[in-house]
Amino acid sequence: MLDRDIVAEYKLDHDFLSEIYALPGGREIKKCIQCGTCSSSCPLSYVMDHGPRKMFSLIRAGFREEVLSSNTIWFCSSCYTCAVRCPKDIKITDVMYALKRLAVKEGKTKGKKAVVLSRNFARMVNTYGRNHETELMARYILEADLLHALKFVPQGWKLLVNRRLPLFPHRMKNMDQLKKILRKVDELGEI
Repeated sequence: MLDRDIVAEYKLDHDFLSEIYALPGGREIKKCIQCGTCSSSCPLSYVMDHGPRKMFSLIRAGFREEVLSSNTIWFCSSCYTCAVRCPKDIKITDVMYALKRLAVKEGKTKGKKAVVLSRNFARMVNTYGRNHETELMARYILEADLLHALKFVPQGWKLLVNRRLPLFPHRMKNMDQLKKILRKVDELGEI
């Protein structure tokens, strides 16, 4: 059941469902029987605004702003537990990725720390072919959590002392091949 405050606060977009159906994996939403297996299986549902089940319900009802502004799509850890357990074999994680892309496209990412992390991770992969944890965390702290930068120092120091945090990045061999793959993915618009 949708909360009346949500209905009053958000304008319904009756074309939203059609738009979601056009996204990769989006058509599968119509198979959802609202059983709740996805939400109860999700290890991060406790920090989400809405579990996957409610997200599908909001999409069907046309709550575009609520869906694209929700933290749910950003807290999805891509563990695929929801998809594995779904009795209708809906690729829920793929739908979450499609919603992320749409939220980025529409500029609904302001104030989302997960977006900063995701964007910088992609930057690392595009630059080095792999993640460089030290640079990733430095960029994250500077862009998303500067006020709390000192809380990261003890853990960072422990990792550095135990040689678990490399100071310098290592480039992947055959970066040209990776860049060719990434360009093709960008052309296809799949990530």
